Amino acid sequence: MLTPSLSRRAVLAGAAAAAAVPLAAGHARAAETAGYRWRNVVIGGTGFITGVLFHPRVRGLAYARTDIGGTYRWDDRRERWVPLLDHIGWDDWNLLGVEAMAVDPAHPDRLYLACGTYAQSWGSNGAVLRSEDRGATWRRTDLTVKLGANEDGRGTGERLLVDPRDSDTLWLGTRHDGLLRSADRSATWAPANGFPATPLATGQGVTLLVAAGRTVYAGWGDGGAANLFRTSDGTTWEAVPGRPSGTAARVPIRAAYDRHTRELYVTYADAPGPNGQSDGSVHRLSTAGGTWTEVTPVTPGGTTGEGGGADTFGYGGVAVDARRPGTVVVSTNNRWAAVDTLYRSTDGGRSWRSLKDTAVLDVSETPYLKWGGDEPKFGWWIQALALDPYDSQHLVYGTGATLYATRDLRHWAPRVRGLEEASVTQLVSPPAGRAHLISGSRDIGVMYHERLTSSPAAGMATNPVFGSATGLAQAARRPSCVVRTGWGENGNGAVSHDGGRTWAPFASQPGIAEDAPGPIAVNADGSVLLWSFVHWDGTAYPAHRSADGGATWSEVPSFPEGAVPVADPVDPALFYAYDTGTGTLLASTDGGRSFAARAGGLPAGDTQFKVAAAPGRTGDLWLSAKWNGLYRSTDGGGSFTKAESCWASYTLGFGKAADGAGYPAVYQVGSTEAITAVYRSDDEARTWVRINDDDHQWGWTGETVTGDPRVHGRVYLATNGRGIQYGEPA
Repeated sequence: MLTPSLSRRAVLAGAAAAAAVPLAAGHARAAETAGYRWRNVVIGGTGFITGVLFHPRVRGLAYARTDIGGTYRWDDRRERWVPLLDHIGWDDWNLLGVEAMAVDPAHPDRLYLACGTYAQSWGSNGAVLRSEDRGATWRRTDLTVKLGANEDGRGTGERLLVDPRDSDTLWLGTRHDGLLRSADRSATWAPANGFPATPLATGQGVTLLVAAGRTVYAGWGDGGAANLFRTSDGTTWEAVPGRPSGTAARVPIRAAYDRHTRELYVTYADAPGPNGQSDGSVHRLSTAGGTWTEVTPVTPGGTTGEGGGADTFGYGGVAVDARRPGTVVVSTNNRWAAVDTLYRSTDGGRSWRSLKDTAVLDVSETPYLKWGGDEPKFGWWIQALALDPYDSQHLVYGTGATLYATRDLRHWAPRVRGLEEASVTQLVSPPAGRAHLISGSRDIGVMYHERLTSSPAAGMATNPVFGSATGLAQAARRPSCVVRTGWGENGNGAVSHDGGRTWAPFASQPGIAEDAPGPIAVNADGSVLLWSFVHWDGTAYPAHRSADGGATWSEVPSFPEGAVPVADPVDPALFYAYDTGTGTLLASTDGGRSFAARAGGLPAGDTQFKVAAAPGRTGDLWLSAKWNGLYRSTDGGGSFTKAESCWASYTLGFGKAADGAGYPAVYQVGSTEAITAVYRSDDEARTWVRINDDDHQWGWTGETVTGDPRVHGRVYLATNGRGIQYGEPA
């Protein structure tokens, strides 16, 4: 997932853990806007569901957390998920990753979230959000420690817990700063006195917190003599005697308590996951007698499996049946040979059956889950698992792309209406044809959206299937020609001659394309392709050109390595590129064979630039520069004039002109005043109107934006974790 390096407001300093209590309202007063209605373009799921939590006392109340896309509440009446963190603004993008969540059994309206996407040195500190109305509004406490909702171990947990003896007391397990405690319902935090484990700088720290009666258990993922601790008085902690040992029980992943039998079930693996696990086990602790029993359904190892190869994996999720003593479900994780499954036991783990073996999967609402094949898979990265306390056959589990649910333990379907987590990188809105939008995302490739309100019927673009899209472009004067690039299974580039409905792989590709597919451009009449190459680690390579639809390629030495190629929308001979290192606009007048410098002295060294060509005009270029604002050229890059209307511009796009206007609508994510927001201009960037509001911000939105060339006012916005948002005047 994307890791933008952005600033956010400084948090208040404090001790090793505690901070202040600033207000963060989910429905803050909106700034003056143009009155837009915002909705998701429907794909369905598309990201890693890292946790699912049913409220133990309220039928139909459940929450789901994601690694980069916030938290959702299940609306049982409408049968859809409601996003709870869309109000998170640009400066606070790091808080859209939710490390852990907790509910209060005694107070059903209370919800707590531990937020923070990255614990790296460049990441901002985490925060705890608390709500008294099930996530409608929030109060916030900034921490002085970092959390890691999109790092290894993000599927463990929950790391946040309301103390079973006192609703005012909460516990928070961190990765690198030990165990924290709050005595005032998360308003302030401090290190938990007496917690005996010492965190490692590169470790996992506290992996889980669970209540077993009035006792709190804490899982520990940093090794040492013990990996499970407990306290019965909230002050004195001890290592749990007799705990499992060995590689298969190195990291406790999740735990669930059966209050009827007074037994605690713990899943283990040799690594935190979701990747990198090759061994694991499941154990049951009698909390009354202190006896441990291994109840592992299948021991990892061997060479059997549907896909062949070593059958290695760990164990992930665990859930107990609140209505049936001794009934427990666990999930495997990172099991690629035999494919992950759920095991269910009705006798306390003495015997198990695989639910995958009899599963009937229906992905008709989200066809992309077939991944270009004929049948969907049961799932992977299964660490989130929950069993409805009011329905023994209502079971849900998260995967790396969706949330499956069943009501009879046999028929399964995605339960993702309203939940959209794609990290979107590419958007094209065609001027004609059946689709108003073609999109490219990380992990789920390219999709053709004939309808905005349902998942694309054809699923992911195939021939080839892409894991992540790196480039998407349409020939301006021949919109039937569309090209795409990305990380593919059988080639990293493809062309469509029917506007993006069907695809054919390039007949050949440059050697570097296998390891570093990057952005691509197609000239105005579709006769020339220009492909730039950038490895995932940022290393850039010479661009290549094809004049025969991808059959042959030749290197373009004068193209600035790593730059994004841009085609003129009118003249097929013209291409442009921006050298970010020198602040120079280059142009080609010979169909991309060679490039020469034009305007210089433009912003250089910034971390984000975009060159966009105004539709229907030749040589009309716009340069958005992250920290330097917006520039325009009307002579093909020979000279640029800075727009005085904004001081920061992250991405820019165009849409249909307003009635009576002679120039396309211009959309941008940028800053015209103190805040970063989404804006539209109908007068060539002389003035702007904000078109999102304080309730609709979605964290970091600086990847790409485009208007619809057929509908004035409609805009499509790429987010990093909340899918594709589209707005229309209300």
